Amino acid sequence: MRRPWGWWRGKSTPQKVETYTRLSFHTFGLIEVLAVGLPLLGELGDALGGWLLVLVAGHAAVCMVTASRALDWTRGRCPRPVRLLGALAGVTLAVAVVALVVAERGPDRESADTAAGGVFAAVLVFGAGVVALGVRSRRRVLAVVGGFAAASGAVALPLGMPGPAVLVTSLIVLVTAGFLAFTSVFSVWLLDAVYALDEARETRARLAVAEERLRFGRDLHDVMGRNLAVIALKSELAVQLARRGRSEAVEQMVEVQRIARESQREVRDVVRGYREADLAVELLGARGVLTAAGIDCEVGGDTDGLPAEVQSALAWVVREATTNVLRHGDAGRCSVRLATTRERVVLTVENDGARPVADGGGSGLAGLRERLRAVGGTLEAGPAGDGVFRVVAEVPLGAREPVSGREPEAEGSEVSSRTAGSGTRPGRAAHVPLVGGEAP
Repeated sequence: MRRPWGWWRGKSTPQKVETYTRLSFHTFGLIEVLAVGLPLLGELGDALGGWLLVLVAGHAAVCMVTASRALDWTRGRCPRPVRLLGALAGVTLAVAVVALVVAERGPDRESADTAAGGVFAAVLVFGAGVVALGVRSRRRVLAVVGGFAAASGAVALPLGMPGPAVLVTSLIVLVTAGFLAFTSVFSVWLLDAVYALDEARETRARLAVAEERLRFGRDLHDVMGRNLAVIALKSELAVQLARRGRSEAVEQMVEVQRIARESQREVRDVVRGYREADLAVELLGARGVLTAAGIDCEVGGDTDGLPAEVQSALAWVVREATTNVLRHGDAGRCSVRLATTRERVVLTVENDGARPVADGGGSGLAGLRERLRAVGGTLEAGPAGDGVFRVVAEVPLGAREPVSGREPEAEGSEVSSRTAGSGTRPGRAAHVPLVGGEAP
């Protein structure tokens, strides 16, 4: 069972801003009905006031539907609702005419005239504000506002409203409709900006991963390019010498074998450098990246004295957990705690603002479990309260045998199996993988 506010906490920041924007425009419709429509019952009576209230409610409903479709259009989810915008303009004009007729020809009471006149101005103002959602340029927004203000005068003058009153009414509609239209345009701009920032963060993460892959490719090219060229030349020379029956061919092939073994060693060193990570550097990097993202980050613990393989495994946990906080939640607080005893070391990463996920963890967590299993450790990850997500990695200390099934650091399997999990070199761990989101 989802909690009452689970639907809100499950949304990303851009989705929350969009939901707030939609609710705001729907609230305008409720304000129109409650503040403008309901008083009609007391001022005009149940019959006439009731009919006019129905018209106001219908206009508010059309405004709500049009606002939702216009916001969908601004997000690129549907075509521009041209017909709906035209229908709203027509409904607005019709309700305004009826309200003005009631004000001029209805009950001869000042309160009744005021109530009907309020409906006349309100529907024009709310109609102009919602129609402004469906246009792009400033000129068109100004044209919409000016058109509604001019329409108020063009309708009021033939129905007998005095000239000064027509001018005042047109000015009121112009100012209030302009303010509401400005609010609409600003809301759309703010919503677009929030989505653009979120997309920029995702793009930055993908670029960081691509940059690291290119760096890894360049390093492999630097290591293997020259050696492979030498191997090709010496092999060709050995073939020519062998065809001539020269004994030097054996020496050339021995040299080829030596260069091939040296290349294997160099490739293993490159890959090992990318697989190893420094825990202290990762902790500092996590705090820096999360703080820069506006997340209150608390880091505690001492890494001194921990074995290198333990530090490397836990550093990957910090790296992946930080990436998940940045990409898969809406956290405002995150804590990273490292507790060391004589028997074990426990790393705990906890953050709020966690969004529900369909499964218990992705390939990133599965990769972390494999790394920890290689040093006899375990990993637990999951919800830990109201909107809190917790990752706990535990690694035993002391003498232990390597876990069976761990890949050997030899021969060709070294490159193919470890390249996919490579993250970055020591010293670079703090600024690339933490925003890259690449599963280890």
